[in-house]
Amino acid sequence: MKTFIACLGTETNSFSNLPTGMQTFLDSMYFEGDATRHPPNLFSLPLHIWRRKTEERQGEVVESIAAFAQPAGLTVRSVYEGLRDRILADLRAASPVDIVLLSLHGAMTAEGYDDCEGDLMRKVRDIVGPDVVLGVELDLHCSITPAMTEAADVMVLFKEYPHTDVGPRAEELFDICARVHAGEVNPVIAVHDCKMIMKWRTPTEPMKTIVSQMQDAEGQGDILSVSFAHGFPWQDVPCTSGKMVVVANANAQAAAETAKRFAQRLWSVRDEANQSMISTDQALDLIEAGPGPVVIADVADNAGGGAPSDSTFVLRAALDRGIAGLMTGHYWDPIAVRFCQEAGEGASIDLRIGGKCGVSSGDPVDLRVRVKRILEEAGQTFGDARMPMGTAVWVTTGDIDLILTTKRTQVFHPDGMTQLGVDPTAYRGIVVKSTQHFYAGFAPIASRIEYLSGPGAIPPDFATIPYRHFGDDYWPKVQDPFNEG
Repeated sequence: MKTFIACLGTETNSFSNLPTGMQTFLDSMYFEGDATRHPPNLFSLPLHIWRRKTEERQGEVVESIAAFAQPAGLTVRSVYEGLRDRILADLRAASPVDIVLLSLHGAMTAEGYDDCEGDLMRKVRDIVGPDVVLGVELDLHCSITPAMTEAADVMVLFKEYPHTDVGPRAEELFDICARVHAGEVNPVIAVHDCKMIMKWRTPTEPMKTIVSQMQDAEGQGDILSVSFAHGFPWQDVPCTSGKMVVVANANAQAAAETAKRFAQRLWSVRDEANQSMISTDQALDLIEAGPGPVVIADVADNAGGGAPSDSTFVLRAALDRGIAGLMTGHYWDPIAVRFCQEAGEGASIDLRIGGKCGVSSGDPVDLRVRVKRILEEAGQTFGDARMPMGTAVWVTTGDIDLILTTKRTQVFHPDGMTQLGVDPTAYRGIVVKSTQHFYAGFAPIASRIEYLSGPGAIPPDFATIPYRHFGDDYWPKVQDPFNEG
């Protein structure tokens, strides 16, 4: 067995003014064919697993680049084409191969390419021909396109949000592809459009049970894999909506029926699963009322959705209210970090924070702060991976504490705070710039968790997203998209 492995991806916010160039990949994750010699990242972890499982079978591994960029706006055309062509050149040089395994995102858009994954997969198929097994692992916030399903033999998506199952899904993909290579199964893929756009949080009901039922269906009869592509609401492409994806062994009817059954189940719980949101004033009321720590997700400024992670709307409201005992972060502000580094730990300085990336960031806030701690090469836990923060700084006004970073990243875990000497449990409130990936780490310490519907680059009002390419045929934009018109 000869296995070719590679990674390329980002999650594109079509409405973001932050271009995704090569420097964003270099700052986020870029390996020249040696990712498996370094500690695993969220999207490099599958490569580690695929190498191990191939070598356990005495097989040969050819490893190409592993490149992933922090979500932002459109990827620069020449950057995407250069990274794609590097993978394709490595594949040509490695051929013939038996299996190609790709760690992708599924919501990557570049200048001139609505569907980067479909483009890459189609070109891989052109190189290897019809008999080589092509398997792809995708983030569940992906757009499933015809080009992707036509090119792939097997597609497996993360099931959990937050993404705590990247490793198990990589194992699953490899095992199915190895069976295909051995001639034990003949996969067919069915896709059912759910015609819905929303955020589905899998740790809570009703999604928790549905994910369990998806796993129970795998191995029943001819069903090999069941995935739910939630879609990424701010990727404005024709295939944005959520879709059920089922892989079956030579049984297209079973695959289609299973996909339809789960899609209907999702439709039946859409109102129950739709996350309730609160206003900024309500969030601050909860923090003041206690007990703490009350954890509030500032979902509209999540770097993981392409937002700048420097908005000041909640901070300004908290200052105006005179809130005390509040921690908020992470603010992407390399300039403010530099000022803190120049002043040094223990210094008291006037610092202008946030509001640097456009109208979705709000206005900068000027504060008198004390620099509590500076940590270079800071990081935070996300599942089995360690996510970089760059240089992190803890500053305090006396009433409100903030964490500033040089790398744009959402909040994943409390250890992003504790590494600085912060005790998260000591606060009345913690406002995290994240949508859901913070949940696994913060739920054990939070007195309650709420989600804030406020201004920012990715506001969570899915009915009013100004699509130009996707259209209006989806819930909640229309009440019944299956019968409209």
